[in-house]
Amino acid sequence: MEDGGTRHLGCCVVDVNELSANPEGLSAAAVTVTPKLRQLEFSIACNDLAASGRDRKPNALVQVAVIDPQKQQLVFHACTEIVEANKDPLFLTGVTFPSEYPDSQDSLVKLTVYDAKNKSQESSSFLGSTTFSIGDLLRAKDGRLTLSLRSADGVCPAGTVVVSRLKMGEVEEADHIATDSSSQKCPLVCEPADQSCIDREDYALTGPVFRNPVCKVYRFQTVDSKWMLVREQMEECTLSFTIPKQLLSLYIQEDRSRLQDLEELGELSPHWDNLRKEVVMRYGGIIGSYQETLAELEKISGSFKPSCCKAQKSLEFIPINLHTQRMRVTCPQRTDALYDIITVGAPAAHFQGFKCGGLQRLLSRYEAEKKSFSTAYQCIYYSPQHTAKAQEVLSTVSLLQPLITSLADQLLQAALEHSSSGLKDALKSLSDKTEQFVHTLKDELVKSALLALHAARPGYVSKSQKQTPVLCHQQSQGGDLNHSPVQGLPGHSPATPDTESPVACNNVKGGDGGSLKHQDSIPHHKEYDEEEWDRVWANVAKCLNCVIAMVDKLLEGDNSKPEPAPEQQLADVITSHNPGDWREQLSPLVTRLKECVLEVVEKAKRAMTFVLLQEAVCSIPQGLHLQQRRDVVFSQALAALACGFVMRLYAGLQDKDFLRQLHLVGLVAQFESLLSTYSEEIGMLEDMEIGISDLQRVTFKITEAKADDLSDLQPSVCGRRDHFTVEVPLPQVIFQTLPEEIKEGRPLRVFPVLFNVGINEQQTIAERFGDISLQERINQKNFEILEAYYKTLREKVPLECLPCFQTQTDIKELLETLGQNVITKKRKNVEILWIAGTICRRLNGIRFTSCKSAKDRTSMSVTLEQCALLRDEHQLSKDFFVRALDCMRSRLSQGDVGHWEDPEAGAVTENKPASRHFYPIALLLVSSHLLVVWLILSLVFLLAKYQ
Repeated sequence: MEDGGTRHLGCCVVDVNELSANPEGLSAAAVTVTPKLRQLEFSIACNDLAASGRDRKPNALVQVAVIDPQKQQLVFHACTEIVEANKDPLFLTGVTFPSEYPDSQDSLVKLTVYDAKNKSQESSSFLGSTTFSIGDLLRAKDGRLTLSLRSADGVCPAGTVVVSRLKMGEVEEADHIATDSSSQKCPLVCEPADQSCIDREDYALTGPVFRNPVCKVYRFQTVDSKWMLVREQMEECTLSFTIPKQLLSLYIQEDRSRLQDLEELGELSPHWDNLRKEVVMRYGGIIGSYQETLAELEKISGSFKPSCCKAQKSLEFIPINLHTQRMRVTCPQRTDALYDIITVGAPAAHFQGFKCGGLQRLLSRYEAEKKSFSTAYQCIYYSPQHTAKAQEVLSTVSLLQPLITSLADQLLQAALEHSSSGLKDALKSLSDKTEQFVHTLKDELVKSALLALHAARPGYVSKSQKQTPVLCHQQSQGGDLNHSPVQGLPGHSPATPDTESPVACNNVKGGDGGSLKHQDSIPHHKEYDEEEWDRVWANVAKCLNCVIAMVDKLLEGDNSKPEPAPEQQLADVITSHNPGDWREQLSPLVTRLKECVLEVVEKAKRAMTFVLLQEAVCSIPQGLHLQQRRDVVFSQALAALACGFVMRLYAGLQDKDFLRQLHLVGLVAQFESLLSTYSEEIGMLEDMEIGISDLQRVTFKITEAKADDLSDLQPSVCGRRDHFTVEVPLPQVIFQTLPEEIKEGRPLRVFPVLFNVGINEQQTIAERFGDISLQERINQKNFEILEAYYKTLREKVPLECLPCFQTQTDIKELLETLGQNVITKKRKNVEILWIAGTICRRLNGIRFTSCKSAKDRTSMSVTLEQCALLRDEHQLSKDFFVRALDCMRSRLSQGDVGHWEDPEAGAVTENKPASRHFYPIALLLVSSHLLVVWLILSLVFLLAKYQ
């Protein structure tokens, strides 16, 4: 969670061949592959430390460095926490070395003990140092070394250091080790005597997706005076870059296809042709921009975007500070427990800025102004529901048309082989997909769009300009011609007022278009057959009926009497072929079916493309920036979701109940946001709301890896903007253990929910003087989604399949409490986040925590949650809660180590405290008068800035 934290401390090497040869070797710790990663870990304690002053006890901390035996360089590696006023300190923060560092048993580890004058670490004094080799610790009989400290003068005694090797294992009583209570004896976690115990130190999640692990180890005391061993592991995710790059390629491919569809609309009147050219130019600009961004990303080989780069254009599609955080707990008489969380900066368009708000506000404003844009550009207004329906129709027909063709070929192949069972199966699949195809196109939107497209052709003359007797006679006999077909669309009733009806232009020059009545909004052409579309798509169903009748005839046998056909043509077709050759009799019917499907697809694509042309025309004033912004935000959100899904999947591959829940219902993905509803973070939250909501269009699919190469285990994305599928490949040996439903490729759903509670000083201003309705609306809306998910889960999966926790609060009761907190007017009500996070873990969900950059607020939230889990689920002693929190939050223990004063190092560097943030508003709140002055000055400054 720190941008500049120590990374590249280790890697994972997976031997897939070895795994395939020994599938029983799957780790019980719920990891897909068993990595060859053996970390060296040890704890540190000191005895009889001499303080720099006689009247005080030292505030001790130990700095750990590695001496390279070849280069003779001193490399700082880690640092413990500060134990105040204790000459016999027992440090809770241990030291972890990955398998490849140090790379030799001859490498020396140097321990330097300092006395921090105060907890702020503004000054310190050197107490002593000692060295030992890695080999010495590994060869120690009991895994423990007792070393004497060398003081600066080499004469005065400085005390001793006890280094104890740590391994996951049993808990045994050990010798007396002094703790904060001098009379207390505590057992230590040490290596069991039985060496046949399999190491369970499977830190790395999986090689192809997660990399650069940073591991920390702690030991904390439980309420029964025993010790638990806690490991934190933070890793980067390669999906931070691979998912956005794949999305960019899909965006480019989709926009190119849209340009081709616009060209295939054919010849249009000058007005519509000019609009089409304008849209084509805009899309060309987007494609060029995406191509440049993709080219820049291809040059980068990393897997991490720090927060300092959040406003960099070439990285705007990449999520900020995306990390996986896993806490593994080993307690006496309990199995290991894993707690996973993903931390990521808020998905938002930081490069584009938030001057005019975020996506939610911009989209609302766009929809409100869309009608005026359609009038100004003399185009047809379609509601968001109609636009979404057009995209759905395009996506569905593009998917079903090749599928129907393939199934038709399978039917002919079964007929060639005279396979009755194959013929039945192929016919059933063909019937299902064709009926789905017909149902999709049985929509008035397609019919009205074809009519509007016909009116946009060159040379069209509107009804208002046709006053011939023939036309009048037609109008007198067919009064329904005056009714606009758009009125029959979903969302438009025949009684809809004129002000709410779709607006269209006629292809005439001058200002007559604005004076048209409602019935002329989509003009009719007397030569256009309005029933043509009904006949075209109905022919598909008729052809399918012919195919079904022929198959039934073939299966009944040549001697059986054919049933009376609804049409004489069907009877003629059935009796006109030689009953001996099934394929020969089926072939003309199947060919006709494919031709009808192709004809329908061509007409439907032109009609829906024309609908989307209206949408694109209305977007011209913004230059399609809204679509670009939405693409950016969605890319960041999807990369985070894919990371969390893969992490949760790998952790649950051994859990049959989890896999059952996965394919029957899906998983809940809970995003915890700590953004304030003040200033530019309002825009970030508005972006994040839309980005998380758009994740509902994503499904996952588990596939079998084509090969055992690690590159084949990288997840991939396919689809288009209205629906994406993330395919997660698994090795063959793992894939074969999955339920049949998952192996058959069933789409796996994810239900994203977002809960936000601002916690910083800006939220204080927003709650006292601003508006928090955005936060309240988001929490209420997503609570309803979470509640609906639980109801569905309860209907399809027994609640006994869900994980068990020590705190046995009923999920239904937790939901009721969450609902009450959501509607309660309470400042900084963090109970919403606590309860939502608890429910998510109870439901086998995926946990995310976000703030602006996933640094300060996120790290505070994650560490507090981890300590609360240790307290509630693992009986962490209340006396150790604050110490545990300080250890996890210590910047020094996270690798932020400078050169402290060390006489033996030959160099002295000033020890400067970590930088702090002083917020002027905290001082201003002391005086209400100063606060009012500050607010007035801020308002004046903002008005001057944006005018």
